[in-house]
Amino acid sequence: MDRAKDRHFEGSKTPGRRPGGSDFLQLDLREAPPGSRTERLTARIRAAIADGTLPLGSRLPPSRVLAAELGVSRGVVTEAYQRLADAGQVQGRGRAGTTVAAAPLPPAAPLSPAAPPAPLPPAPLPPAPTAAAPADRLVPARSGEPGAPLRAGAGEALVDALRSVPCRIDLSPGVPDLTAFPRSAWLQAERRVLGALTAGDFGYGNPQGAPALRTAVAGWLARNRGIRADPGEIVVVAGVAQALALVAYVLRESGVRRVAVEDPGSLGARQQLEHGRLETVPVPVDEGGLDTAALRASGAPAVLLTPAHQFPTGVVLDGERRRELLGWAADGGLVVEDDYDAEHRYDRAPVPALRALLPEGVCYAGSVSKLLAPALRLGWLLVPPRLRDAVVTAKRYADLGNPVLAQLVLARLMDSGELERHLRHVRRRHRRRRDAMLRAIAAHLPGARVHGAAAGLHLMVTFDGAAFEDTALAARALALGVKAHPLSWHRVRPGPPGLVLGYAAGPPGELEEGVALLGRALTRLG
Repeated sequence: MDRAKDRHFEGSKTPGRRPGGSDFLQLDLREAPPGSRTERLTARIRAAIADGTLPLGSRLPPSRVLAAELGVSRGVVTEAYQRLADAGQVQGRGRAGTTVAAAPLPPAAPLSPAAPPAPLPPAPLPPAPTAAAPADRLVPARSGEPGAPLRAGAGEALVDALRSVPCRIDLSPGVPDLTAFPRSAWLQAERRVLGALTAGDFGYGNPQGAPALRTAVAGWLARNRGIRADPGEIVVVAGVAQALALVAYVLRESGVRRVAVEDPGSLGARQQLEHGRLETVPVPVDEGGLDTAALRASGAPAVLLTPAHQFPTGVVLDGERRRELLGWAADGGLVVEDDYDAEHRYDRAPVPALRALLPEGVCYAGSVSKLLAPALRLGWLLVPPRLRDAVVTAKRYADLGNPVLAQLVLARLMDSGELERHLRHVRRRHRRRRDAMLRAIAAHLPGARVHGAAAGLHLMVTFDGAAFEDTALAARALALGVKAHPLSWHRVRPGPPGLVLGYAAGPPGELEEGVALLGRALTRLG
């Protein structure tokens, strides 16, 4: 019976009305004593109804699906649904599932501080800074030599150069399982969208984004990231890269010249800010995430970070650091939150987005690059009210807005529940591939220490105490037909050698072979 409900749940066409699993709850029932789990789950669903996350008519996940996601027995979920039904807040409709029947209560008190942060401080206009290069600059090599892109100097085209090199096994991070792209669902949605468009719909769209997609994204963020946002707050962008470019431009126009970044952190994100003529200030990352004391000491008025799944280490910004960071933002700092792959998690509960806690102090960027495909170039950006008009204007002059047809197709996938169905499907595939890579690392890289296995699409491995350069290891691996990112690419300050290995894009057998070849390359360094 639940299987039938699940199919209906996934295929229903009621727009924006279904959480695909447990993420909308932002709840970890494993921390609760067994006797209180039903009570906690009931209270959290009731709160989601009250604050509008689950509006009237929303369909709750099937009890089997929600129980599996929360790691509890199905009886806990069915009892919670029964209590809500007894209170008249939900009602069961047989094969149609369980829906919210009561009108939403007034919104709960916000978690964020009441006072907005002070305006960003103006500063005199100095000469444009020179883009900072990593401290461990790579060794030049002849362009025809195997592995040359890995040792060719830390320029802006470093990752692009490696991406263009043919190889047999690609373990580059940041790519989802592209073979799982929902072609049939996309084609069906595209046909439906085209069939409903008028001639006027093929004209210039809204530079801020198609209203249908902004509405769908607002529902997606509420269900999956705990963010309550009005569609008018959302700017549709060409991926997180454009979001960072727009933020960099607006910050510089407002007088900001320096932005703190995580170290280690994404080389591409750092270069994006530097291309926007901002100086990047490295701030250390440890087991608790970004060092907030070091952030305050840096004097930077803004910071770019990945709090839900830090790139590349995979750590989660812990509770104490989150409170300190939000306090820093409430005092006038600006947080730029790159939520690049938060949907992909396997062995831990969802982590609330910072934007959900302090909308006035957080610029939030996300996309479907890690969920569907980078080629779509579709994402979203939310900024504090004081920056919104400037961002929309910058977007208008950048490109007049994203292609409308792709926006409408994505909106339909979000509204119909197809995107949540796809997410559940690729989570299972990614988990199996992660497990295959972990087994291969244990077998072929016995001295490697693995980081960040609980979520995401990549692993970071370090070789603590080793004397070799990770660029040399990656170059030898490339000569054997395997691509991998040296960890030093994503560092500004020195650290132990390591690799950043993507596991989502290849089948398990290919991952195992790739890691075995990494082991052979490592042996040849000895």
